[in-house]
Amino acid sequence: MGQPTEAERVRGYILTQANKLTIPELVSKVRIDTAPLREAAASVPAAHFFDRPASEDWSAAEVFTHILDMNDRGADAIQNILDGGGLPSTLTDLMTAGTREGLVTAEDYWQAYQSKREDLLARVLRAQGNEHLDVKITHTTFGPLSWREWLLFMRVHDLDHMRQLQTNAAHFGG
Repeated sequence: MGQPTEAERVRGYILTQANKLTIPELVSKVRIDTAPLREAAASVPAAHFFDRPASEDWSAAEVFTHILDMNDRGADAIQNILDGGGLPSTLTDLMTAGTREGLVTAEDYWQAYQSKREDLLARVLRAQGNEHLDVKITHTTFGPLSWREWLLFMRVHDLDHMRQLQTNAAHFGG
């Protein structure tokens, strides 16, 4: 058997860590590790937040919109599972090149993200940790994940796209 693929390596990390950490540890890890999103987005010069570095790249606003979309869908799926064991549909992880109406600054995007994320983390902290672990959220690359695993996936997802924000900032001199 050869070396695991990057997706297999990431999935293994998610499964191991999400099921090893206590709920408070998991929430703390997600909260602390994704906090630098704020700084990464703010480091993109405001005049270029909606500009693409190149035609094939995404603007910082498009990247953060994707982060918000995944945050919203993931939070809704996890809360539905915790509140009743409802089976979520497969969540798409596609960038749509859209932006959020009414959000015009990096701080606007951060506040929208933070509001939904903190609501989710507060709900997760009220969980025992073993509720409805048989209910899976399916990711097209990483496969079926329990709500605990999906929460940690959200961290991995956010950090991956944070690198895009940092690349945009570097391109535009932020």
